[in-house]
Amino acid sequence: MSISTHPPASVPVRQGLPMAALLALATAVFVTSLTETLPAGLLPAMSADLRVGESAMGQSVTIYAIGTALTAIPLSAATAGWRRKRLLLTAMAGFAVANTVTAVSASYPLIMGARFVAGVAAGLAWALLAGYARRLAPEHLQGRAIAIAMAGIPVALSLGVPAGTFAGQALGWRSAFLSMTAITVVLLVWIVVAVPDHPGQRGGGRAPMLHALRVPGVTPVLFVTLVYVLAHTVLYAYIATILGRFGLGRSTDLVLLVFGAASLVSIWIVGARINRRLRILTIAGVALVAVAAAALTLPAGTPALVYGAVTLWGLGWGGAPTLLQTAAGEAGGEAADAAQAMLVTLWNVAMAGGGILGGVLLDRLGPASLPWGALVLLAPVIVVVIAARRHGFPARRADSTA
Repeated sequence: MSISTHPPASVPVRQGLPMAALLALATAVFVTSLTETLPAGLLPAMSADLRVGESAMGQSVTIYAIGTALTAIPLSAATAGWRRKRLLLTAMAGFAVANTVTAVSASYPLIMGARFVAGVAAGLAWALLAGYARRLAPEHLQGRAIAIAMAGIPVALSLGVPAGTFAGQALGWRSAFLSMTAITVVLLVWIVVAVPDHPGQRGGGRAPMLHALRVPGVTPVLFVTLVYVLAHTVLYAYIATILGRFGLGRSTDLVLLVFGAASLVSIWIVGARINRRLRILTIAGVALVAVAAAALTLPAGTPALVYGAVTLWGLGWGGAPTLLQTAAGEAGGEAADAAQAMLVTLWNVAMAGGGILGGVLLDRLGPASLPWGALVLLAPVIVVVIAARRHGFPARRADSTA
């Protein structure tokens, strides 16, 4: 990960963005996101082929998140001195290997091991990508650079998962994972050709992970990340169940497409405004998700209400990765690498925890409790963002030239 949150003084300030390099990073984000979620649309075929239950096959998503959560911090510290390009290529090669093993193996334990390896590669990639995007851009465009890189997330969720599911149904589930390998191989060449290299962190300058927690602003950002992602996952992981309450259970793919389209709009807005409105954008995003959750608590509603709620949800959530990664980098300063690694870990802990919490709410209180649970979690998120106006979520980013 990067030494600091700003480009080295010896590098001349560029007036534009290196789009070829940033789009390569966005594709890397796409690969990490889609590799994690792809089994969700292929569970029946995978479980039947491997002769295990769907619940057991569903743990292929959980073990991916566990791999990321367990290894992001120690591996990020261990590879802090690596050159950035070398580290990115290593992480992407890990995805190519893991997806290939998943595609060709007939062994459930081996596939689960491959999924764990993919999660480890994701931990390296996630802790690296936001800082890498920042260093590729001039200071006044760093927020926009991160927004472009993070665009891979909604593209993966809104287009990648449905496309992978369709390919799996038409050609077999293994073809979907082989397609991911092919995309990753092309990406490796793309990175070699188009992405500039940057040095890692010098040994004497590596800040311990716990040191980052003492930096003003880091703890509020990490708290917001944990609870915000937890609230989102409670809704997203059980969206089909929630839609079933409104008679839209068979329209899940279309609803997710609307969510993804709104998320892309959100990323564009955040990228254009983040240099001057980090705090306001974060508050607005959380508020939009809360309004959407409140709408989904209604006992009945028309399809228009549900689609409207999902649109607000996407508008609020789409820019969240960019906002939180930027806030962590800004707050962390020289400890930005450690802050980013902890953010990645907490993000994946929240994803795993959201699935568990949502399952408990669903079993004990029914599907109507899911949006209520998200609302309860979002309340302290808004409070902390508002309170952290000096450190963590400042009204104006320090590197803004506006």
